Amino acid sequence: MSSVPASSYLRLSLGPIQYHWAREEMLDFYRLIESTPVDIVYLGETICSKRRSFRHRDWIDVAERLAASGKEVVLSTLALLEADSELGYVRKLCNNGTFAVEANDMSAVQMLAGKTSFIGGPSLNIYNSATLRKLVNLGLTRWVMPVELSKDVLADIRIEIPAQIESEIFAWGKLPLAYSARCYTARAHDVSKDACAYCCSDYPDGLMMSTREDEKFLTINGIQTQSARIYNLIGELDERDSSADILRISPQSKGTEQVISLFDKVRNRALRAPNATNELKSYAKSGFCNGYWHGEAGMSFSDRSDRP
Repeated sequence: MSSVPASSYLRLSLGPIQYHWAREEMLDFYRLIESTPVDIVYLGETICSKRRSFRHRDWIDVAERLAASGKEVVLSTLALLEADSELGYVRKLCNNGTFAVEANDMSAVQMLAGKTSFIGGPSLNIYNSATLRKLVNLGLTRWVMPVELSKDVLADIRIEIPAQIESEIFAWGKLPLAYSARCYTARAHDVSKDACAYCCSDYPDGLMMSTREDEKFLTINGIQTQSARIYNLIGELDERDSSADILRISPQSKGTEQVISLFDKVRNRALRAPNATNELKSYAKSGFCNGYWHGEAGMSFSDRSDRP
């Protein structure tokens, strides 16, 4: 199995905000991100086109400020498109002419193919090397591995694709598990999707679902279903046994800058993973999971950071 690159080359990315935050909250958030050690920032609404705290010009303004602070900036597209107006907005992102684009739907791939290079987002469902090679031929230069795949699958795929293609893995946050045309947050409020009144804004980290036994089970985020537990791969950084080039941190309403700092310290060997894991517990009230990475049940968590 190939090893993770040396710490100076293992980059950290910040994924797009998954939730519906107010405009000022988003502006404040990205001002904080400018001074963090994250290397790549993905910007854009990927869940619901009705969420319009930011307009296109707002995203570009933030992108320009982040780029000026030394970050690589990528514009992310919607994961599920249902209307011509949404296609029009995706086309505007694809034609922005300045920033790279993360395609989260095949319609975006079609708009980008043969015109410019692009990143394949986690919702493209790339589950094997044949699919990945097809997208590479269309211009893909980086892919974000679907969260259900394991480190062994990643290592096998890396053997069969060009060495220059970057592999990014989801390393922190609630797992994006499924998307639906139905808005489950609106359903929980007994209103229609068209009359939702942006009820998702009441849940800055999604609406938690629990079983009848009061066990936290899933998180509802509009049309997206997420895990309840926080996916956490910081314990793998000491081993350096993945084939990843980039680790993705998914934003949450509180503590994202601290999470970035802890990942940065571990990748640079300024802090051991067991100590970082203990500190991260305060930012994961629902607990950790990492089962998919080890080829196990997704909800499980193997704390391998405490091994000698």
